[in-house]
Amino acid sequence: MAEDLVLDTAIRNWVLIPLSLVMVLIGVLRYFVSKLMRSSPTPDAKIVKEGQIVIRARNLKAGANFIPPKSFRARRFYFSNEENGLLHVPKDQQASNPQAQMFSDPNMAMDMMKKNLSMIIPQTLTFAFVNFFFSGFVAAKIPFPLTQRFRSMLQNGIDLSTVDVSYVSSRSWYFLNLFGLRGLFSLILGDENAIDDTQRMMQMGGFGFDASKSLGAEKDGLDILQHEWVLPRFEHRAESVLRKLVQ
Repeated sequence: MAEDLVLDTAIRNWVLIPLSLVMVLIGVLRYFVSKLMRSSPTPDAKIVKEGQIVIRARNLKAGANFIPPKSFRARRFYFSNEENGLLHVPKDQQASNPQAQMFSDPNMAMDMMKKNLSMIIPQTLTFAFVNFFFSGFVAAKIPFPLTQRFRSMLQNGIDLSTVDVSYVSSRSWYFLNLFGLRGLFSLILGDENAIDDTQRMMQMGGFGFDASKSLGAEKDGLDILQHEWVLPRFEHRAESVLRKLVQ
């Protein structure tokens, strides 16, 4: 049977609150350090041009039904014809590897290494600090019951099966703060700057913009798009509404 514990107020004052403050301060400090390490590379004109073409093709697909059929066919031919269309990718460019292009650019590889170091080194030092000073405490209690599946997540570092699952260890509180402070960082740093560690880990596997795949996907989408001009129906609908108002 699970036992109820009485948490000492000293644990709140010397473990729970300091650990939360340390995580917030380290997150803010890491943001400014990564901002100082971040370089401002000159964008490639070809990549910018291809990105703008993709955006224009998507806007055309989104508003295709609001232009006449003749205008839509002219725009689709301008984008997707096989000779000189904007979305047509020559065969010699289709085999390009974006990963090889990224690693061939030393500035891009250096920026990626800086981002990885700005995430890995602070987390390693922070975990060693927390594990040395705050390990082995029962820091908090969740005010609702939980199943046994949450024990390994909430009671990391405590090997007591008799303690109720709703109690949170200090090490687990560290991990909860590590992956759950995005809302607080969005208030402090702004929505554009508050990137949590889960998103940083996902970005570590990104290899940039693959122009051939994006242009080919937009070309296929334009080719199979069924155009249906909706403005004539709007005129009939407006006419029927006006007639009802007049009557």
